[in-house]
Amino acid sequence: MFTSWRCRPTSALGTVFHTFKTTTGFRNASSCHSDESIRRFIEENTEVVGGQSLTPEIRLRLFTPNCRFWKERPELWPFKDPYWAIYWPGGQALSRYLLDNPHECRGKAVLDLGSGCGASSIVAKECGADHVTANDIDAVAGLVTIMNSELNNQEPPVCLADDLINTYPKSFDLMLLGDMFYDETLAASLHAWLDLCIKTHGTKVLIGDPGRAAFEAHTIHQDLQHLAQYELPESVQKENYGLTYSSVWCYCPKL
Repeated sequence: MFTSWRCRPTSALGTVFHTFKTTTGFRNASSCHSDESIRRFIEENTEVVGGQSLTPEIRLRLFTPNCRFWKERPELWPFKDPYWAIYWPGGQALSRYLLDNPHECRGKAVLDLGSGCGASSIVAKECGADHVTANDIDAVAGLVTIMNSELNNQEPPVCLADDLINTYPKSFDLMLLGDMFYDETLAASLHAWLDLCIKTHGTKVLIGDPGRAAFEAHTIHQDLQHLAQYELPESVQKENYGLTYSSVWCYCPKL
């Protein structure tokens, strides 16, 4: 099964995704493929999903058992590891919380960091954000975010593929992080950068996570305010090694 990248982040989350080898010779989607050809590839190899998540209000293009690459050999996948092809449980909780509390986004400039499929960006726009930026270092994820925005009859957010962590922070009122604390090294640099964002611009930070070990053990927990907890749908629990709940936290450090 094409699960070497799907399963490890939810069960071990301190490990990194399998680095795919390729026999096709086109690993850099942005330089070797047009947006149109990537769109066609995504359309042919994903399924539009709605209703089997914490946010049945939105539809997304994702991997399902009906898709070729659910079972295909991973070396045949032509792009970077497709984080965007799964609606991760932390992102689901974060998006659900925003839909239930639209005042968090209304009238604000929002950054969706590690945006993946773009669900939180879509929800932020739905909740009345003035400006939304979706940031994911995978350029294909940005295109998928645009496609998913179109599925939901929305104007797409600004999509950036730059690695913003450790750069001087731009001004955002609200930052959204779903399922980002899965690796100790990433978590350490992310923690320091979030402090800089808050100290520089007073950015509010909301984090969604289903209770992975790397997140639970991190020192950031001493400065978190628990906002909400959601029971994951049965299908999501099965895809995520039996994780049953996902929570939303506000990061409130004393700087």
